[in-house]
This record gives sequence, structure tokens and C-alpha cells, in this order.
Amino acid sequence: MRIRHLDERSPLNAEHDALGIPPLEETIAAPRPRLAQHYALSFGVLALLAAIAYVFGDRLLPPAAVEALSGIGDGLTTPMFWSAVAVGLLAQVIDGALGMAYGITATTFLLSTGVSPAAASASVHIAEIFTTGLSGWSHWRFGNVDKRLFKRLLLPGLAGAVVGAYVITSVDGKAIKPWIAGYLLLMGFYILYKAFRHVQRRRHDMPRHVGPLALLGGFVDAVGGGGWGPVVTSSLIGTGNNPRTTIGSVNAAEFFLAIATSATFAVLVGATYWTVIAGLVLGGMFAAPLAAWLCRHLPARILLVLVGVLITVLSVFNLYKALA
Repeated sequence: MRIRHLDERSPLNAEHDALGIPPLEETIAAPRPRLAQHYALSFGVLALLAAIAYVFGDRLLPPAAVEALSGIGDGLTTPMFWSAVAVGLLAQVIDGALGMAYGITATTFLLSTGVSPAAASASVHIAEIFTTGLSGWSHWRFGNVDKRLFKRLLLPGLAGAVVGAYVITSVDGKAIKPWIAGYLLLMGFYILYKAFRHVQRRRHDMPRHVGPLALLGGFVDAVGGGGWGPVVTSSLIGTGNNPRTTIGSVNAAEFFLAIATSATFAVLVGATYWTVIAGLVLGGMFAAPLAAWLCRHLPARILLVLVGVLITVLSVFNLYKALA
């Protein structure tokens, strides 16, 4: 779930503005979704498609296609796939409820399941291509993209992302895992800090130091599997920049960063993590109603605290495993 049309009049977004975190998309304010009916219908459709493929697949498809589908079916029954589904669901719920922290949450959980740092970051960024692409296109349609800010973000962000992807794939996974866990631990503390800080806004026409900020955001996003939103979006909004154009421009640039990072990983290590990617995408598909429910029942400050504590505890666990 990604920000698209921003409703700045929403009381939820007024709370987000006070905390200096990204506002939410307009659909959060829609009538209460019926969670049970939504999930029952979704799983019913999936079950029906699976039954049709099982009964008629070998009759309607050539043998090569049947063999390929059999291999895919085997991959979809592995514990790794279902772990990724759970991770994708949780990460997208958090991202939909807070407007940030998808990559950080997904990477933290994937590392705790034994996935290598490079595989975790690659999987997260490939899965993000779908959501960031829709987000950037929607922001452009609604006029949320500041072309000057977008251009200032794009090239430094791409450079940082490519360098970060190269670094994480050039270093032994076991050697770099403690550093990644340490970075995610710091991001957990940063999210907790945002929950309790008092935002002091300084108004100016064009944000300063955009290039270095985008370079840092792209690098840590590729190395740590997430961080573009918390580092770039939150920093710009927290210093008083217009939330609508900031969110739109940063999300539009993020789509190109996800492509560049994914392409770098594909060239350097190959696309061998399709089960994790498929699990993240499938889990994310079911997240929106649950995120809306959380937004309606829990204040943003409490959500920040819960997410910050969760990421911090898991990062400590990952750090302990990496150093043990």
C-alpha cells in the first residue's frame, strides 16, 4: 500500500504532520472495510484458480508448461515462501499504516529467517518495483511531483543505490550481516525517536542538501534493504517541506532506484530468490484492509513505538545470531 492521492485535511494526517512522518493515502479515510469478507473472497478466488489449474492444467497445457508449473508449485510449498508471505503482509501493513518502513521491516524479518543480506535486499527491491511504480505514476497523475526536487533526488539516489548494491554483493554475507543488523538496530531507535520528538519546522522554498541526502538514502536503502523513506522523506518533511510534493517526488524517484538496485543485484548475483519475491508480493496484496483497520484503531505515535520496538528487538536478535 503506497501513498497516492494525499488528503491533507484528514485528522490522521494532521497527527502524522505533528510527528514529522509521511501522510497517508486518501483511501485510509474510506468507510470501514469488512475484513472477514475481503479475505474470504480473496482466498476463495485463489483456491478456485488453484483447483482449476490442478484439474485441467495437464489437459490444456503442453508438457513443458506442465513441468514448469510443477516446479513452481514445489517452490510455493516451501517454508521460505510462506515465511516471505507473512513478512510481506506484515511489512505492507506497517507501510500502509505509517506511510514508511516497508523495506526496513521486510529486511529485518527476512534476516531473522536466515536469508542472506544480499538476498533479502534484492528480494525486497524487486518486490518494491510493483508498488513504487504504481505510486510514482499515481503521484504524477495527481500533480504531486515537483520536477526540480525529483531531478535533484534522482541521480544521487541512483548512484548511492548502485554503489550500495555492489558493496553488499562484494562482501561475504556472514561478514556483513552484523553490520546490516547494526544498521537496522539504529533505524529501530530512529523510529522510536520519531515517536517522542517534538518537530520544529523551518519553512523555505526549496529543500537544502538534497543531493547528499539522496546519495546517503540510496546507499543505505540498497545495503540495508530499506531506508529511503525514513532517511529522505522523513528528513525533508521534518524540516518543513511541503508533504504533498515531497512524498510525490521521493516516491517517483524511488521507482527508478528500485529498478537500478534490482538490476545491479541481478547482474552481480542473479535472480535466484523468486520464492521470496513471490511471497513478498502475495503477502502485500492482502495488507491494505488490515492497515486501514490499524489506522482507525491505533494512533500513529503508538504504531511508531510498536514498529520501533519490533525492529529493535529483531535486530538485536539478528545481531546476536551473527556474532555468536
